[in-house]
Amino acid sequence: MIRKGTYGDIDTVVSITKACAKHMIAQNILQWNDSYPSKQAFLKDVERHELFVLEAGNDLVGCITISTLMDDIYKPVSWLTANTHSIYIHRLAIHPRHQGKGYAQQLMEYAEHYAIKNNYASIRLDTFSKNPRNIKFYELRGYQRLEAIYFPKQSKFPFYCYELIL
Repeated sequence: MIRKGTYGDIDTVVSITKACAKHMIAQNILQWNDSYPSKQAFLKDVERHELFVLEAGNDLVGCITISTLMDDIYKPVSWLTANTHSIYIHRLAIHPRHQGKGYAQQLMEYAEHYAIKNNYASIRLDTFSKNPRNIKFYELRGYQRLEAIYFPKQSKFPFYCYELIL
């Protein structure tokens, strides 16, 4: 079941993203670290009603942020659609022990249906250039790779911007 995240979910969500960061670092994918994603980011997501969580049985196994806010780092990107009515996907995470079960697909399908239902023009996101699994995941879903952006506090390597026109 996918539902809106609450303040009561924050500690579990942070533990999921920390487990994901540790799992990626073990594979030499330096996408997330101690400073990102932060508890403060998830607190803002809940405040803005943009955090969604996925429960499987009695366990919270994943999360996604579906935001209408365009971060400043995205402003110079040559997006495929006008900057007037898009959503942005951030912090998609599935606990490593639950990966490979289709949960990330469920969260993305939820986000895509949400965008269509609310008449958004497109869905935008970024993913780490050194994470081939994520790149394949988004490209198989029809997202088009655009420009690279940099998050210096996360990595010296770029993150690729993607957009799916709805």
